[in-house]
Amino acid sequence: MILLLVAGVSYYFTQKLYVTLFIVAVVMILIIVLAVLQNKRRKERLRKSGINDIDSMDGIQFEYYLKELYLSRGYEVKVTNASGDYGADLLLNKDGKKIVVQAKRYSKDVGIKAVQEVMGAKSYYKADEAWVVSNSYFTKAAKELAQKGNVMLVDRETLIDFILVLNPASEKPESATLTTSVSSSTNGTCSKCGSPMVLRTGKRGEFLGCSGFPKCRITKDL
Repeated sequence: MILLLVAGVSYYFTQKLYVTLFIVAVVMILIIVLAVLQNKRRKERLRKSGINDIDSMDGIQFEYYLKELYLSRGYEVKVTNASGDYGADLLLNKDGKKIVVQAKRYSKDVGIKAVQEVMGAKSYYKADEAWVVSNSYFTKAAKELAQKGNVMLVDRETLIDFILVLNPASEKPESATLTTSVSSSTNGTCSKCGSPMVLRTGKRGEFLGCSGFPKCRITKDL
C-alpha cells in the first residue's frame, strides 16, 4: 500500500514513469533496510534480556527468547505454531539429535501437566530428548514424573546460568546464589565434560552440578 501510494504521488507530480519507478525502488530498499534493522534490534534486545525482563514477558515472547538463547548455544531452532503444537513449543536439533521443548513462563511452580505434554510431544515428533524450560521452579510431582520419563527440567536457577553465558554483563540475582558442598565419588561424572559431579544447594534444595562450573554448567536433579 505504501509503495502504491508513493508511485501514485510520484507520477502525479513528475508525470515521468522512469522517475516514478526509481523513487519506488528507493522507497522499497529503505523499507527492507528498516525491517532488517528492526528485526536485528529485536533479536539483540531478546539476547540482552535478564531474568527480570523474562518475568515480565508473555508466553510467546518467552518462546522467542528461548529461540535466541539456544541459537547462541549452537542449536538449530524452530518455534512451533501456537495451535496444534502437540506439546512442543520449540524443536531443537544439534549433533543429529532432535529435542522437543515445552516453554513455561510462570509466576508459580510448574506442575505435572507440562511434563506430560512434553512426553507426548517427544513421541509425536519422534524426538531423542524432551525438555521443559521455565523461569520458575517445578513441583515435586513434576520432578518425579520427569525422572521416570527421562525429561530434562531447566528451572530458574539453570536458566539464569544460561543467561549469564549468553550475556555476561547480566547480574545474577541474589536468589540464584549457589553454594557447593564437599564432592562425593558416588555422584558420578558430568555427561558433557567428564568432570566429577558435586552436591550443591540452591533455593529449591540440593542438586548435582558439574565441578567444572562455571566453564561447564550441567546440573542434575537428585
